[in-house]
Amino acid sequence: MRRRGTRRRSVHTRITTATLLSLAVAACAGGDAVSDRVVRAADAAALPGSPEALPSHAPARFGFGSGASDARVAMWDIDVRPDGAGLPPGSGTVAEGRVVYNSHCIACHGPTGTEGPNDRLVDPVMWDDVPDTRTIGNYWPYATTLYDYIRKAMPQLTPGILTHDQVYAVIAYLLWMNEIVPEDAVMDAETLPEVQMPARDRFVVDDREGGTGPVR
Repeated sequence: MRRRGTRRRSVHTRITTATLLSLAVAACAGGDAVSDRVVRAADAAALPGSPEALPSHAPARFGFGSGASDARVAMWDIDVRPDGAGLPPGSGTVAEGRVVYNSHCIACHGPTGTEGPNDRLVDPVMWDDVPDTRTIGNYWPYATTLYDYIRKAMPQLTPGILTHDQVYAVIAYLLWMNEIVPEDAVMDAETLPEVQMPARDRFVVDDREGGTGPVR
């Protein structure tokens, strides 16, 4: 009896898993009437031995989507490593970054990067044992990864709208506000990796087997 029950459950699993995706596609394409019928069919398939159970096979291909071409993959291959690998062409100055910041960042981070309501960005005062704040100036270990994060995630409501030059510029402005670079600094793929962040040595090097790098 136990073996028979196990076999029935496995057949039931094949029925439901083989048809769920095709059921969902049919429901989306067919409107409310089809959706109701699909739900009833799915309920029937959930009962082993039901006369309304659906076939236990699925098509080899569903016929939607397209292949990932090299060009499409390149659109998403935009990560920037701590050593600067992956930084794109372009450049930006502190003065240009002030304009970008006041247009796209000030509402969330305040006029001086300290007011919020979102994360505080500016605090050049280094901590001793435990950081009171975690900002670009006293906690971020690599200037290069600022580019990676800002390009992908900022501005919060419209990420991805900034040009390469605008990202470089707003980084220059943020670094200047944190007293890391001078007011005449220009950030690009060569100068950004050269910036030494004050908190870099505050991170403990992970010397465990299988990988190295700074960890919190």
